[in-house]
Amino acid sequence: MEKVTPDVSHERLSCKTFPHLLIKMINKSRWKILGLLAVFLLMVWYTISREESFDFHFQDEKMTCPFKEVEKKAAQLIPNYTREPPLFLHLKDYFWVKTPSLYELPYGTKGTEDILLRLLAITSYSLPENFQSLKCQRCAVVGNGYRLRNSSIGEVINKYDIVIRLNNAPVRGYERDVGTKTTMRLFYPESAHFNPQTDNNPNTLLVLVAFKPMDFLWMETILHDKKRVSS
Repeated sequence: MEKVTPDVSHERLSCKTFPHLLIKMINKSRWKILGLLAVFLLMVWYTISREESFDFHFQDEKMTCPFKEVEKKAAQLIPNYTREPPLFLHLKDYFWVKTPSLYELPYGTKGTEDILLRLLAITSYSLPENFQSLKCQRCAVVGNGYRLRNSSIGEVINKYDIVIRLNNAPVRGYERDVGTKTTMRLFYPESAHFNPQTDNNPNTLLVLVAFKPMDFLWMETILHDKKRVSS
């Protein structure tokens, strides 16, 4: 029976070379780690500095708004421009019944004609009188992407004739940055998480932007306080 003797010299060599290989690997990857760390710190610094130094420049004096000036410029840019079509759907001219649409929402009204008529019969779809009486309507549109955080332009926003907020753009707790005036709020069912009492005004006009047939069914359920059945 042959006796096998371990190669002690090889084991000693491996024990000695392993730390050197490890140190060599660390030295090679150290610059990569430092580089990634530097990029990360630069991104953090840029985000913080941009948020803190973000500034808006508005004119203190009310901008001039010549009567029908926007309409004239729009006519030059948009072929067949007209202000005749109403802003919202209404029962006075239910074109979707007279001329059936070939497409479903959001490109048409196919399949939702009946429920749309039922909704319009119980909702208000006309613009408030104070909207229509304004000869010059200066609008501010406020989203919900925290772009105005630390901007301190809430008072400036409140000076606009019409303030339109999108989806669940918050107001309470951010008045200094986004103002308190909410003339109109555009939303869809998935974004209807705002508190009507804290994020809107008593006379705020709520506008549903429907993207699919289920949106009309959702609105009908809310208005009629029907029992919701989950499929």
